[in-house]
Amino acid sequence: MTPKLKSAYKSEMSSAISAYEARDLEQAFHHLERAHILGQRKFSPHLETHWWMLKVGVLRRDLREIMGQVLRAFAVLPASVFGWVPVGNTGGANVSALKSMDIPEDLAVFLED
Repeated sequence: MTPKLKSAYKSEMSSAISAYEARDLEQAFHHLERAHILGQRKFSPHLETHWWMLKVGVLRRDLREIMGQVLRAFAVLPASVFGWVPVGNTGGANVSALKSMDIPEDLAVFLED
């Protein structure tokens, strides 16, 4: 992970955790989706975003999100080993785990390398 990508990832995670602690779960999830896009190619950041998405799902009492995040967390290891990640996927249970998505322009600059 390049320094600029790592910095952008950490910024999104920091915003997500701050929003989570303030119980602004919509904002927390928004930043987690952005962090997922940035970190999904590396094992630890990828797993971390799914862990926090699971925590949001638990607070929301959203069974679909909880189950989706448990499954996605188990998929992080093989995805890392085989280099398989759908580019731009936001990581939530509201989208297919297999779907590639457009990367927001402001994040694309960090993923150009």
